[in-house]
Amino acid sequence: MRSLPLLFALFLAIPLIEIVVLIKVGGIIGAGWTIILVVATALMGAVLVRTQGLATFSRIQNLLGRGEIPAIEMCEAMALFLAGALLLTPGFVTDSLGFLLLVPGLRRWIILHFLQNGFVAAARPSPQHRPPLEGQWRHKDDS
Repeated sequence: MRSLPLLFALFLAIPLIEIVVLIKVGGIIGAGWTIILVVATALMGAVLVRTQGLATFSRIQNLLGRGEIPAIEMCEAMALFLAGALLLTPGFVTDSLGFLLLVPGLRRWIILHFLQNGFVAAARPSPQHRPPLEGQWRHKDDS
C-alpha cells in the first residue's frame, strides 16, 4: 500500500499546480483566451483519442483473429483511456501529459518501460500464487 500516499499527494498537488498555471497563463493572455484554449485542447484531444482508439481496437481485433494475444495493444488502449481522462481534465499540465500519451512511439516506450521494470502488478506473480498440482486421481468408491 505504498502507492496510497503517493496517490493522495498527486490528488492534492495536481489541482494546485493546474490552478497556478491557469492563473499565470490567464494573466498573460487573458481569461477569455485561457478558457478558449482549455476547451480547444479538450476537443482536439477527444478527436485524437477517438481516432487512435479506433485504430488500436482494429489492431486488437486483427491479432485476436489470428489467435495472438494483444497484450501491448490492450496496454495501449488503457494508456489512451488515461490520455482521454487527462485531456478532458481542465488545465494545461494534464493536457500536456495527455498529449504526450498520444504520441505512439512514446506511448509504447512508456508501456514497455513499465512492463520491464515491474510497475504493473499483473506482470509479477503474487507470493500466494502456487502452480497447480498435476497428477492422477480417483474416487475412493472406484476400484
